[in-house]
Amino acid sequence: MSTIIVPAEVPPVSDDVEQLRKAFEGWGTNEGLIIEILAHRNAEQRKLIRQTYAQTYNEDLLNALEKELTRDFERIVLLWTYDPPERDAFLANEIVKNGAKTHQVIVEIACTRSSHELLLARKEYHARYQKSLEEDVANYTTDDVRKLLWALVTSYRYEGEEVDMSLAKSEAKLIYDKIKENLYDYDDFIRILGTRSKAQINATLNHYKDEFGQDVCKNLKADPNDEFLKILRATIKALTVPAKYFERVLRLAINKQGTDEDALTRVVATRAEFDMKAIKEEYKKRNSVSLNEAIAKDTRGDYEDMLLALAGSDDA
Repeated sequence: MSTIIVPAEVPPVSDDVEQLRKAFEGWGTNEGLIIEILAHRNAEQRKLIRQTYAQTYNEDLLNALEKELTRDFERIVLLWTYDPPERDAFLANEIVKNGAKTHQVIVEIACTRSSHELLLARKEYHARYQKSLEEDVANYTTDDVRKLLWALVTSYRYEGEEVDMSLAKSEAKLIYDKIKENLYDYDDFIRILGTRSKAQINATLNHYKDEFGQDVCKNLKADPNDEFLKILRATIKALTVPAKYFERVLRLAINKQGTDEDALTRVVATRAEFDMKAIKEEYKKRNSVSLNEAIAKDTRGDYEDMLLALAGSDDA
């Protein structure tokens, strides 16, 4: 469930555009006004604001924001202002362009979006970068990691809740047997994660736990430093318990050793409009403090204000 608060009566888009322009004018930028408008508009409203701003001032709103803002505040405002498929395409391209060693962002886009949302992100990627997401994922990865991530980004899963229990039982046994033999890269394991509906995967892994006495992720820790096994565990969590998956990302991002602003920004910007309420509930359960309290403790200034505006109140 979304945590953003959209006013019951939203001003005309022309007013929002005019106010944003005023926020950029003069000796200083009115960051509070930018937050007041953009943090409290949904995706359709933000898209219309961008279109109207471009028509009115012959400039992309994103370019105007880039010129006026800096650092972490700039990044979260830009990510938030993107249309969701555009944002996913941008985030994925950042990873493949920089040859990043972390594959977490690709896993999140491929596993926590609906089939339609993933398809829209792939189309946007194709339009923006003149190549396909699957092509770039294949180019920047190797071996088993490539097999898994390619299967995930090319997937178009059935979204229904129906499950085949006989199939769940047989595939749970297949996974158990292959894990026992340390065949984590077994093609059928990747096929199951890359093609089955999320409901079917949940049924299979629930049966695995019931039948064999342990959560499958615990059986995938033979080598805690193995990159492929890390991605495999993240894939399973993102597909089956996304709120718990994102809670862990946030917990690791906000810790005593320092804040991972990139991860914090990404999760808040991508999930505020979808399932942030469930993520916040998981965070409170796991950490005994609210996500809002953790954000307020670890961040400052306009960046903090934007994060909290998107995360919504603790009572929401």
